[in-house]
Amino acid sequence: MSVQRIASRYAKSLIDLAVEQDKLERILEDVKSFREVLKHREFKLLTKSPIISKSKKKDVFKALFEGKYDELTVAFFNILLTKGREAYLPDIAVTFLAQYKKMKHISTVKLITANPLEEGALDAIKAKLVESTTTDDKVEMSVEVDPDLIGGFVIEFEDNIYDASVSTKLDELKKGFRDNKYISKVVAR
Repeated sequence: MSVQRIASRYAKSLIDLAVEQDKLERILEDVKSFREVLKHREFKLLTKSPIISKSKKKDVFKALFEGKYDELTVAFFNILLTKGREAYLPDIAVTFLAQYKKMKHISTVKLITANPLEEGALDAIKAKLVESTTTDDKVEMSVEVDPDLIGGFVIEFEDNIYDASVSTKLDELKKGFRDNKYISKVVAR
């Protein structure tokens, strides 16, 4: 079975249990926190290591998460550790967040601009995205500044990219001139 399929099944199970117990938002916070913990190389290696025993991993998980995370999250970790599925935890966390966003109709949008935008401009872009039929009811937007764009912006969401940057327009113009069969030779002066 593929990693994505395994992660999807476990993430769905955790979401279903969280909804059933009316703890979805609390479990979401645990999963977000867990993703931050996974950024530590040593911890991520621990989850993937076949050499470290289950009991040692359980002790580490207990020390790190018991009392800090919800009982459901801790029990979920224990089940995965018992079944030897802890190596899938990073993928399960990512899939959980994706399934949560889909369930709550949240689109994640990345906006890349050449210069920092004012709050009013960001709000206007977000409102247009919410109004459009291509995004869900709610939009979660991250903003990045890339001076190489020269001007304009790029919007990325799901598998879509809308590129309205000056650098892309200049590249298209260059390509148009280069590929123009009616211009035989351009003489540089």
